[in-house]
Amino acid sequence: HAKARRSFSYKNVCALGEELPKDSKLRIGVKKRADDCARKAKNGDRLSMHYTGTLFSDCSEFDSSRTRDPFSFTLGNGEVIQGWDQGLRGMCVGEQRKLTIPSDLGYGDSGSGDKIPGGSTLVFDVELIDIQDASKKKKKRSPKKKKKAKKAEI
Repeated sequence: HAKARRSFSYKNVCALGEELPKDSKLRIGVKKRADDCARKAKNGDRLSMHYTGTLFSDCSEFDSSRTRDPFSFTLGNGEVIQGWDQGLRGMCVGEQRKLTIPSDLGYGDSGSGDKIPGGSTLVFDVELIDIQDASKKKKKRSPKKKKKAKKAEI
């Protein structure tokens, strides 16, 4: 007998009281691909994102940027949880993803504030609004020193 396959939908990912094992792998679902992808996000880039964060266990929303300005940070610098640093690489402007982040790649056993208990699996619906290229953020070089003119041989 063939085993029945279950289809997986990223629309409503709630486990009603359950969490993923804390050492589970990050789950990345692409909800909407970008129409045009001139470049992909890489470590060192400054990203502007819109997001909505919910708990995997009950789908309760704990935060959203949708009513505020987009959230900006530098990818790969540890400014955000590991699940974001890993799950947003390779993303294009206009792309939308759903990240399901086990607690080891989120806030761990300590949680965060009153809305994210320790050990929580997090679900983020994210949209990349803008990428500021890492090369544009490099420090300006100091002006080159003028070389002393060689003394004319007499």
